[in-house]
Amino acid sequence: MDFTIRNLGKTAIQSPLITNGLFTDESFVSDGQKIIYDPFFSEDTSGRPGPRPGFEQAGPRKMIHFKPEETRSAILTAGGLCPGINAVIRSIVIESYYRYGARSITGIRYGYSGLNPAKDFTPIELTPDLVEDIHLEGGTILGSSRGGTEEMEVLVDTLARLGIHILYTIGGDGTLRGAHKISEIALRSGMDLAVVGIPKTIDNDISFIQRSFGFETAYSQASESIYAAHTESKGAPNGIGLVKLMGRHSGFIAAHACLAMSDVNFVLLPEVPFDLEGENGFLAHLKRRMLNRHHAVICVAEGAGQDLVEKDNTPQQRDASGNVKLDDIGVFLKNAITRFFREEGIEINLKYIDPSYLIRSAPPVPTDSFFCSQLGQFAVHAGMAGKTDMAVGLWNNIYTHVPIELAVSRRKTIDPASLFLYNVISATGQPLSMKNK
Repeated sequence: MDFTIRNLGKTAIQSPLITNGLFTDESFVSDGQKIIYDPFFSEDTSGRPGPRPGFEQAGPRKMIHFKPEETRSAILTAGGLCPGINAVIRSIVIESYYRYGARSITGIRYGYSGLNPAKDFTPIELTPDLVEDIHLEGGTILGSSRGGTEEMEVLVDTLARLGIHILYTIGGDGTLRGAHKISEIALRSGMDLAVVGIPKTIDNDISFIQRSFGFETAYSQASESIYAAHTESKGAPNGIGLVKLMGRHSGFIAAHACLAMSDVNFVLLPEVPFDLEGENGFLAHLKRRMLNRHHAVICVAEGAGQDLVEKDNTPQQRDASGNVKLDDIGVFLKNAITRFFREEGIEINLKYIDPSYLIRSAPPVPTDSFFCSQLGQFAVHAGMAGKTDMAVGLWNNIYTHVPIELAVSRRKTIDPASLFLYNVISATGQPLSMKNK
């Protein structure tokens, strides 16, 4: 694992955070300050431990790369919506404008497509007045889109034409991959462009990053749907509340929401395969629950049980970001449960809840809003110092710089053998395995 952060060049300009008297010497961070990647160790009396790999610590540098009064920054948001995007935009604008005096900030509209002249999306000027209250709103004032990275050289040419020195990209793994490509092209061409990513995904599935913004709001909002499902299930004879939550490959939202509420009886995650039929299958366990307690709450992540859905022979469809379009496991389970109990001669009352887009478009909860503010500030510190091809992360509750290539090298998922998953399963009361073999 290579934790090395790229730098554009010399940092010969004294930070205005010093000249304006905003920070003391103790407030600044040096490139040599590291955050240990693996905090766990075993005692070894045979010798001294060797060097331990770690992240570069995020924070303001005493000496920076860009002259603030000459610096032109740009911000774009790409991929699906997520709570907190506007809060990050606002934080970047306020920190750049007031703290550093870098007052030329351009908003790129509709993701990477906004850098393609053929799309004709006119950029907007971002000012403190414009962003004053946007942190209270869901969505993104810049708009978003998937894809748009088919002609990367064109996008870099647009940045050069606009005279951009720092590009802030707010998005998930696809957005980060685009940022990495832009950074590489800019470095090859000798362009003095810093590219800084702010990871955004409600699925919390970006590796080497403890938590991505929007995630805490997502499972907080999901908890409300679970509460509704529980209320509905207890309000009718043999009531079943079925909630489908987002989580294509990683079931963090469903798992955290289940732990937060403790009203879920079955949680189905992409990381844990299960059988539908058979003595140890999900439906058999659900039947036992219904005969004993006469109500049940089921929470399923959208990527769970994809192997159970009947497939035709057509090629897999993908969205503009390259993600495989999943079959709707929520509707599939709803129909399968209804059919199963009808064949068993047991009357049920099933209520199906899919809050996916209500969650994505919600404004951030206060803890997420606080997190977004911090991410935006640390992104500006990194950009002004000439850091590039990196994302701002959090590790061991300390803000870090993460090489983008490392962040997108693999997807973060729940470890099926982890204590965390055991805690989730224990909270539901379901068996550790619902596989017949």
